[in-house]
Amino acid sequence: MSAATTKTARPRIGAEAIAGKGWLGAHNWLILRRLSQLGILALFLAGPWFGVWIVKGNLSSSLTLDLLPLTDPFLLAQSLAAGTLPYKEALIGAGIVVAFYLAVGGRVFCSWVCPMNLVTDAAAWLRRRLGLKGGKIPSGDTRYWLLGFMLLAAFATGSLAWEWVNPVSMLHRGLIFGFGLAWGIVGGVFLYDLLIATRGWCGHLCPMGAFYSLLGSTALVRVSAAHRSACDDCMDCFAVCPEPQVIRPALKAAGQDHPVILDRNCTNCGRCIDVCGKNVFRITTRFDRSES
Repeated sequence: MSAATTKTARPRIGAEAIAGKGWLGAHNWLILRRLSQLGILALFLAGPWFGVWIVKGNLSSSLTLDLLPLTDPFLLAQSLAAGTLPYKEALIGAGIVVAFYLAVGGRVFCSWVCPMNLVTDAAAWLRRRLGLKGGKIPSGDTRYWLLGFMLLAAFATGSLAWEWVNPVSMLHRGLIFGFGLAWGIVGGVFLYDLLIATRGWCGHLCPMGAFYSLLGSTALVRVSAAHRSACDDCMDCFAVCPEPQVIRPALKAAGQDHPVILDRNCTNCGRCIDVCGKNVFRITTRFDRSES
């Protein structure tokens, strides 16, 4: 019998969790996130598609029920850098958004709201299924350099430079107006994550995600590896986490003595909770440092 046939195959990611909690129990947070992402997208598309204008605009700037303004604070920062004074409604809308993400975590936008997460999650899933390895992954700090560059570009050109190539806006335009450059941009992100760098776009390049991560440093809502003593090192949580570097300090007590994930790049997506067959993780607050 060959070495290849005697080698023990690694169980599928999350298999133990599915066996212990059932399929629904092992996908709770993923299902909730998809409902959130698709529900928000549907609210934006209901107007142009069906004439039901509950929400007008897009994720950059919107007005809900002709009453609630919401503004992407990164867009506002670009506007200020470009020398454009925003309307009062834009300032109020950005203030509401900033207050919300300061409380729940800035990268919650990436995992629970941003429609591009559907694209990059699909690329990551297909990459795992195809067993693709390797690739050239840029430094995680690249996104912050790109964030600074985009603000400088706005200052130099007097325009919202990022919005010309923003995949989030492009995806909205593609869904409303059909085929065009928008789908090329979205497809490029998908292929980049699939073939070149695993989780490369959201985790290393996206300046929008970098901006929102800056709002995550003081977030109240956190994931905790509260039952870390039960960890059996299956590594499933690292395999599915879009920012796996945030797990180790809490799970392995590397550089901190409590189990709470405090890294600003944690997206609070909950996939580590889903796939853990030992129920190591839970959603809690930054003040809950207890272990169970």
